[in-house]
Amino acid sequence: MGFLARIGSSFRRTGEFFGDVKSELKKVRWPNRKELTTYTVVVLITVTLLAAFFFVIDLGISRVIDLILGT
Repeated sequence: MGFLARIGSSFRRTGEFFGDVKSELKKVRWPNRKELTTYTVVVLITVTLLAAFFFVIDLGISRVIDLILGT
């Protein structure tokens, strides 16, 4: 297989790939505005709670280390 044939084959496969991507995206059920808002709020609340949790854990570990080191 020559160089130009390989390039042509590569372009054909790339075109097929993007055609497959387009057909798969047509099958996707996209969320409506209400669902998207609900999901966004759930994510923000979860991230906030996890950040607060890890802040408290980090603060507690820092205090324990300070007690051990006597600073």
